[in-house]
Amino acid sequence: MSSDISTIRQALRDNYQEPEGPARNARAERLLSEAERTGDVPLLVEALTNQLQAYNYSSEKDKMFVPFARLLRMWDEQPGSFDRVMTHHLFWMFKWMSSSMIDQPHIPLASIEKWQGEMAHRYRLAGHSERAVRQGELQIARHIGDLERAERAYAAWQAADRDRMANCHACELHGQGAWQVHRGLDEEALDTWRPVLDGEHTCAHEPHAVLAASLLPLLRTGRAEQARAHHLRGYRMVRPMESMRDSAALHIEFCALTGNEARALEILAERPAYFTATGNPDSLMDYLAVTALLMDRLTVLGHGDQPVPGPAGTDRTARALAGHAREEALALAARFDERNGTTQVSGLVRERMDQQPLLDRLPLGVRAARPAATVTEPVAVVSGPAVDAPAGLPGLLAEARRLSDAQHPDAGPAWQAVARAADGAQGLSDHDRACIDDHRAMDGTLPPTAARELFLTAAELYGAAGDPGEAVGAAARAAYAHSMEAGHAAGALTEVVDLVDRALALHAEGRATARQAGGVLVCRARILNQLVLAAPDGPSAEAAVDALEEGVREVLAFTEPLGAQAGMATRTAEAVGLLGDIAAYRGDGVGAGELYARAAAGTHAAGLPWYAVAYETKASRIAAGLHDHATAERTARAALEHGAAFVPAPGRARLHLQLAEVLGGTGEFAEATEHALDAAHWADEAGESGGLGAYARHLLGGWLLQLGRAAEAAAVLEAVLPDITADDHGDGMVVQTLWWLGDALTALGEPREAAGHWLGAADIAKSWPEQRDHAMLANLAGQALYRAELNSQAEKAYARAGELWRELGDVHALVRTLRVRAWIAVREGQPGPAAARAFMAAAERECEAALAAAEPEQVPGLRAELADTHRQTGELIADACEGGPDEDDDGRARTYEEALSHVGRAVAGFAEAGPDFLGPRTAAELMAAWLEADLGRREEARARARGVLAAYEGADEDETARARRAEAESVLGYMAEDPGA
Repeated sequence: MSSDISTIRQALRDNYQEPEGPARNARAERLLSEAERTGDVPLLVEALTNQLQAYNYSSEKDKMFVPFARLLRMWDEQPGSFDRVMTHHLFWMFKWMSSSMIDQPHIPLASIEKWQGEMAHRYRLAGHSERAVRQGELQIARHIGDLERAERAYAAWQAADRDRMANCHACELHGQGAWQVHRGLDEEALDTWRPVLDGEHTCAHEPHAVLAASLLPLLRTGRAEQARAHHLRGYRMVRPMESMRDSAALHIEFCALTGNEARALEILAERPAYFTATGNPDSLMDYLAVTALLMDRLTVLGHGDQPVPGPAGTDRTARALAGHAREEALALAARFDERNGTTQVSGLVRERMDQQPLLDRLPLGVRAARPAATVTEPVAVVSGPAVDAPAGLPGLLAEARRLSDAQHPDAGPAWQAVARAADGAQGLSDHDRACIDDHRAMDGTLPPTAARELFLTAAELYGAAGDPGEAVGAAARAAYAHSMEAGHAAGALTEVVDLVDRALALHAEGRATARQAGGVLVCRARILNQLVLAAPDGPSAEAAVDALEEGVREVLAFTEPLGAQAGMATRTAEAVGLLGDIAAYRGDGVGAGELYARAAAGTHAAGLPWYAVAYETKASRIAAGLHDHATAERTARAALEHGAAFVPAPGRARLHLQLAEVLGGTGEFAEATEHALDAAHWADEAGESGGLGAYARHLLGGWLLQLGRAAEAAAVLEAVLPDITADDHGDGMVVQTLWWLGDALTALGEPREAAGHWLGAADIAKSWPEQRDHAMLANLAGQALYRAELNSQAEKAYARAGELWRELGDVHALVRTLRVRAWIAVREGQPGPAAARAFMAAAERECEAALAAAEPEQVPGLRAELADTHRQTGELIADACEGGPDEDDDGRARTYEEALSHVGRAVAGFAEAGPDFLGPRTAAELMAAWLEADLGRREEARARARGVLAAYEGADEDETARARRAEAESVLGYMAEDPGA
């Protein structure tokens, strides 16, 4: 029977460590039944306590009341069956009962007040402070809307002494801040929560809950960036914890109010059971309320008919779920209000559901493309100078032509508005229809073949309208579109040759403008550039570059003499930019940069800064390649400044990403993260989340890690990992993402998960020609598995890493794997001391063999490595291999003597290695001193300690020096305490 009791008791302890949820609750119920069958009352007390703990941290909190009543009755009848720990648990769980009753609308308010009084009475009899009692009273008063009573309770809570029954500091601070938020004191709440958010006070559910609670106060006080960080950090903490539905609701609410509706939908989809788990009606009501808020936002955005995640087995649209969630939330609120005799709860729920967004859009850094509003009416465009919005198709046409003549970037959207308005319209002239087709082909959304057809149609219409200059220009644009089709560049060049001759002839006759003729020359240059890009080999490329230069020179010969005539500045700038490309093709980076700068300057001089964006972008890229970081940053900033307001979403994403890369390359990680966030956001808007967006998030995660923001980095990298594939992004990017994620999880104290990612990266890297990354990843995985105490797996990982280090000729890394394997060998369930000694001996042999063949500059490091092997061997012998509790004094003395001989060799080895190894030498010296002391050699121990003090006499007062001096003084103090010393 005693063995059964021990087994059940251990199972209860194990169950406490299991994840929250129905499975843990079921085990608690089964273990209670087993405990009952033993007839052991103290065991039954433990089983009931375990069951209450499981229920409290789950979605089945309504099951708590019966087992607690039973436990309390047992306390009244058999208090001797409760030991000190179980007595503490009993009184601690009084608080759970009080707060949980508030959450159950079927429990009368009078019963809750009676229970609160019972708790106060029993706490008083047991000699406990009333602090926890007054905190419970605050919860009741706040729930029913009795603010005067709540203020009194809050003051009494704060005034009462803290004792063992008070909630932990983290939970208390959470409650204090929550009350301040309820009173509209966001700033005060954030100050109250700071010790929790900074990690000074934590517990099993904090800072998880405070991170969630802080989201809206941060937004309301203008701290959007911090709110984003708290969402990323906090949600991954809340996600696996079933009992934290309230906190999950706060994250959904935050997303719904910051333009991150898609992210909120993802969170909603992760736990469909949250819709139907009725064990905590108050939490369910909150969850339904934020669901209604989110669905209303989707409906406003034009997605009311979109299918959305909801309760398992249901199929609802956003509009339908909005109605359902609102109805259910208000029904629960009505039950609470009926119980309380107020309208407090319903009012708060309505207020929550009817909130308006706090921000139009807050990029989070995790993929979740925003649902966009459906637009059916023509959109008014924004022109250069402010003008009234055009009225009707004639007004739209006039505005589009005005913007085109001004070479303003809003001309593209203006022509799109014209095309929408003209769809099906009668009475359009051939020239109007030509312009519409021409600009539709120019907008960059069509494949080359379709664009070419539209350009040719436009050319025919221009001709029919009596505009031969524009007709030849459209035909040249059709040839350029043709050149962008694979294998058609040479044919396109043939097409454009005749068009150049025709354009120049028309210009000479006064039937084509300089802008039109110059445009045809530029199209030919663009086609020549396509031939460079398509060149199959080096000689062909050189010939194509020469031809391109000749074509570009012809453009400049035409445009430069015309100076400031309309349209010439951009033609000249494009030709100069192509000269920059030619310089880059020929390896003249400096020359290319100068030409790009000249091209950009030309557009600025003409008052057309948006045309400079392409040249500033190229200049930045060239400067970065030349390690001219200042120029790279300056030109990247200029490109973003001049293009952000005008370029479409994909271009805007690239502009932010280019500046982010430049800043990241110079260690400006804080600003780099901001631009990476913007790049990811605009990539999402452009529908490029899986490509450009994934790359931006990949960089964002790495830079967050560099900034020490490991929780945010982990959230971003975990979210982006499914989007990064070897086929689309290359296996190098996959490996780097996994590597960074392992680093982030290690910083968060999640070594098992880190090891999994590092091993995944190692499996990819093992096929690479250079194996150093493979070795390092295997080594990192070994370290993580060692920290996670997964000893057999750690041994395998270190063995794999060791063989790789051997192949790479890295003796230091090889020796360190052998030493760690020795320490693994003495852990529980591993081979034991003999195997550990064998690993240390192997490490020693590797060092000695390397020393025998070492170059002079390698000797000090190898001697130090050998010395450290001796030191660890001594430590292993003294601490792990022998000297167990059953060993007699003589055996222990022999063990210490053997250990001391190794440590003595370590001291000598570090000394031979030179002054750079003072720290390790003195550490070994102090280890030897303690061994001398244990062997009763007081003078020898003192001498070693004094030697350490002498070694640091006059040395810099760094951390190592302080630690060594302090330990040496401890040795001397220990010796002085011995009356025989």
